[in-house]
Amino acid sequence: MIALADCNNFYVACERVFNPRLRGRPVGVLSNNDGCVVARSQEIKALGVGMGTPAHEIPPLVRRRCTLLSSNYALYGDMSRRVTAVYRQHTPHVEVYSIDESFLGWHGFAPETLESRCQAMRAQVSRDTGIPISVGLSTSKVLAKLANHLAKREPAHEGVATLPPDSEITRHLLEQLPVTELWGVAGRMALRLLPLGIETAWDLRCADPKRIRRQTSVVMERIVWELRGQDCIPLDDMSQPKKQIMTSRSFGHLTNDLGDLREAVRTHASRGAEKLRRQQSLARAVLVFVRTNPFRNDLRQHSESVIVALPKATDDSREITHAAARGLDALHRQGFLYQKAGVMLMDLCDRASEQLDLMAGPEDDAQRQRRDRLMATLDKLNREHGRGTVSIGLSRAGSAWHLRCANRSPRYTTRWDELPVVRL
Repeated sequence: MIALADCNNFYVACERVFNPRLRGRPVGVLSNNDGCVVARSQEIKALGVGMGTPAHEIPPLVRRRCTLLSSNYALYGDMSRRVTAVYRQHTPHVEVYSIDESFLGWHGFAPETLESRCQAMRAQVSRDTGIPISVGLSTSKVLAKLANHLAKREPAHEGVATLPPDSEITRHLLEQLPVTELWGVAGRMALRLLPLGIETAWDLRCADPKRIRRQTSVVMERIVWELRGQDCIPLDDMSQPKKQIMTSRSFGHLTNDLGDLREAVRTHASRGAEKLRRQQSLARAVLVFVRTNPFRNDLRQHSESVIVALPKATDDSREITHAAARGLDALHRQGFLYQKAGVMLMDLCDRASEQLDLMAGPEDDAQRQRRDRLMATLDKLNREHGRGTVSIGLSRAGSAWHLRCANRSPRYTTRWDELPVVRL
């Protein structure tokens, strides 16, 4: 059996753990720069605030009744790790699907005990973290996800629901469910299925898998088998090294100040280098891009990128930020108000297969070891004391490129705001 454990209204739940006054109130969490609503409590949903609604479009009467918070991803990530740690106490088979969802394998456990085990796990997550979760059980990931929705919708299940693949309950649910509501089926795919006479999830389950594969894709064939109770959709291996690393963010305010742009690019490059070292890779090139706001027709537009080749594959933050700064100098133009800048590390290779210089002497080896120790120390300080504790170059308070986050809660679990900041 497979379980999908999903945290209910996760971002809002994290905020409520440390601010109980928010319980029972309409609460929304906003995207970067306090733009759109990306997470909603049940109370704010009842007021008609939809997912993705821009904050400035919420009616004043509704706005006065709501609490809108800036996103706090450091807090959410830490709480997600805590919830996952509880899952691992109940089963060793945990596949993290997203920040608030995980698939759990219950191989070797008696099927009749699984609901009680999930109830015990649900109670422990609530006790240890304060986060409410719902659990759906079935023999495949697609059916487990449907069971999870059932556990959320119907209070009689008390947060845990089971969907046996051949039960009448499952058949009734699939007959009523539009195919677009299935995990992995988008609107365009539904249009391709419509000429085949497939409108509901039950129609797809009854279809010939081989025909579905010929007419659509192998992914849809797997969904047919999943609806029949066979687990055949492998999740992407989260530990697989990335082939490119992109770090970018929209600015809090439009700016043409070269100092702001340099600071933003340097920060993104340094963050990318940190991710590079974490996955034990090296980069051979750095792409830098800048962009104005394409929706401001009253402003001059400029969007351009440049690739800077590195002399040799490296994960040194100093070399990468220096290359990114050179790329920015080549891109920057006077008279434009920029909205976004970013850095992409390209042409990555595995550090273990790094080709060293055959002519390198003892001095080069010693320098390389000093560089590795410096980067390891930098990463350790940032890991233990919070991201940005030690960074490359200067950082000016109140720079235009910093995100707008007027209503961000403290990072309660890490207390980063109280730590001194050291600059290299």
